[in-house]
Amino acid sequence: MTPTSSPHIAVIGAGFCGLAAAYELGVRGIRATVLERDGEIGGLAGSFNAGGAQLEKFYHHWFTHDVHIMRLVEELGQSDRILSRPSRAGAYYAHQFFKLSTPLDLLRFSPLPFWSRLRLGLLALRARRVRDWRGLEDRTAADWLRELGGERVYEVVWEPLLRGKFGDLAEEVAAVWFWNKLKLRGSSRGKGGAEQLAYYRGGFAALADALADAIRAQGGAIRTGVAVRGLQVDAGRVTDIVTADATVACDGVIATPALPIVAELVAPHVPGEYVALMRRIRYLANICVVLELDRSLSDIYWLNVNDPSFPFVAVIEHTNFEPASTYAGRHIVYLSKYLPATDAVYGMPDADVVAFTLEHLRRMFPDLADERVLAAHVWRARYAQPVVECGYRRLIPDRQTPLSNLLLATMAQIYPQDRGTNYAIQQGREAARAFAAMLNGETTRND
Repeated sequence: MTPTSSPHIAVIGAGFCGLAAAYELGVRGIRATVLERDGEIGGLAGSFNAGGAQLEKFYHHWFTHDVHIMRLVEELGQSDRILSRPSRAGAYYAHQFFKLSTPLDLLRFSPLPFWSRLRLGLLALRARRVRDWRGLEDRTAADWLRELGGERVYEVVWEPLLRGKFGDLAEEVAAVWFWNKLKLRGSSRGKGGAEQLAYYRGGFAALADALADAIRAQGGAIRTGVAVRGLQVDAGRVTDIVTADATVACDGVIATPALPIVAELVAPHVPGEYVALMRRIRYLANICVVLELDRSLSDIYWLNVNDPSFPFVAVIEHTNFEPASTYAGRHIVYLSKYLPATDAVYGMPDADVVAFTLEHLRRMFPDLADERVLAAHVWRARYAQPVVECGYRRLIPDRQTPLSNLLLATMAQIYPQDRGTNYAIQQGREAARAFAAMLNGETTRND
């Protein structure tokens, strides 16, 4: 690419990846315009009003070692808004509740024989000591977990969680995906071994707004309610973004939506083999039910449900982490279900989804009467979780596309880490740095 006096980059998508990319471009003196289909910014961290405060549509927190988001918050001058708190975890198994926050809780986990409890604890330690994750890429999580913890530990603890999240695809999930989950949670602990998590005062919407303000102060722009319909390409370079009512001239593009969405945009301009590659990675959708209750269900923040007949993999009581006083005394509970977009539950009317959710939740909490539910919300995401299968690294498209000035920065490329705000920010900033290097005639690694 030939440097210009005032380069202008279009960023498709105003999730945290797109916002971070636009911000990093601005840091480097490159003007960015963010184009977002929805009416608000934040992507999967988008929010709504609950009890007079902004609350994430899909549950969010970050870990104490999430350096990329911490660094960004510091650059924005907002470090005093980071809240770090202990979280209480547990499990529901065989119609009983068990606390699983500390090593002592693990030793008391009676569904497992004593020696299996020890193997479960050692499994987490052994996973954290893995130094070369590439050795796990061609192994399934199921096989690896059976090897480390034994069949009983797998049946009671891990298999219900794998199947609860990935359904029929559970046996295909790669060990490297599960290793990363164990590493993340195991490394975010305080004194006594209890998990320590972080949140942002005012919610993730407040952080997205602070980032948007910084982008505008740099001379960038954010346009919401603008659906990108296509690209104008000349000699292998994008010259304009086509929206529903206008075109946006640009010197380059960073595309952050899910790969199948980007594939539709580039399909008229790139080889069919490349489009097929972009469509090869499978995604699960997500349906998330958020309940506003008049009182708490339990004292557990993150309750894993180790019951294959329960349709949600966890019950997350947000107000056991962020106080209910933030939401005018309302107690917030998330129930999240990953599923194919063709699943009947995904297509249900919202009222039917809520009735379905409450019916199952009352199996665990029989006292949950209708009058205790002050409000209920249903949110859907079509591309919520890439399926990280064996050999996944070989499926990921490069950041650089066949169009010389279009770069990808999507959640499917965050590997071996899994999706999350911290790595979305890392991905966006790396793509922006790569673009700045291109404008300067440099080459960069596709990390």
